[in-house]
Order: sequence, then structure tokens, then C-alpha cells
Amino acid sequence: MKMASYFFFYTYIGTVVVAGLWGAFINPVWDFATLFHIQINDLNDYERINILSQYRFLRALELGFGIFALVFFKEIFSETKFNNVFLIIMGLGIMARIVSWLVDGNPGLLTKFFLFYEAIGWVMIFVFSKSSLSKNG
Repeated sequence: MKMASYFFFYTYIGTVVVAGLWGAFINPVWDFATLFHIQINDLNDYERINILSQYRFLRALELGFGIFALVFFKEIFSETKFNNVFLIIMGLGIMARIVSWLVDGNPGLLTKFFLFYEAIGWVMIFVFSKSSLSKNG
């Protein structure tokens, strides 16, 4: 269980860091074209600038969460407060995907893949960390 939990933790957080860095600071236009099939440069300046600003902001928060998780890896798996905050943030992302599916419509396969991967990872991390936390007091 430990190895699976760490695997899901590092693959999830690795994706969060890379996606956050890429989308916030490197090439969000590529994200829109590749992930969403939107040619953001076809929008008028007002729409393009504001969507990119908000997108960069959200991706920067994603990057920040990933950095937090890497810095506090040990605490996430050993201290209840850090563990709860990590699992709540990860869980909120999963819940947002589910709400979007129910309210906004059926997402693409890549989005579904991430939803299920994140949910499995959340369960693995939850089960392992809760058992290790109870052993560590």
C-alpha cells in the first residue's frame, strides 16, 4: 500500500507541477489549443487577455499546491493537519470535476482519465496515510 500511495502521490503532484508551470508561465496558448481545442488568439483582445490572465492565475495556484506538497511530503504522510489539508485540496479538485460533469456536461476522455486517476490516487493516499498516521500517533 505504501508504494502505491507514493506512486500516486508523485505522479499526481508531478503532473500538477508540470501543468502549473507550463500553463502559468510557458505556453498557455498551447494548452487551449491542445487540451480544449480553442484557438485563444482568435478571440478579441479583451476576451483573450482576461481568459489568459485567469488561466495563468489558476495554473500558478496549481503549481503552488504542487510545490507545497513536495516541500511537505514527509508531513503530509505523518502529521494529521498536513494530511487533512492535502487530502481536502486534492478532493476539492476531484469534486469540481464531478460537479462539472453533472452540471456542464460529458467531458472528453482525457478529463475522465484524470478524474478517475486522481480519485484512485486520493483513495490510495487516504487509506495508507490514515493507517500510518494512526501508528505514529
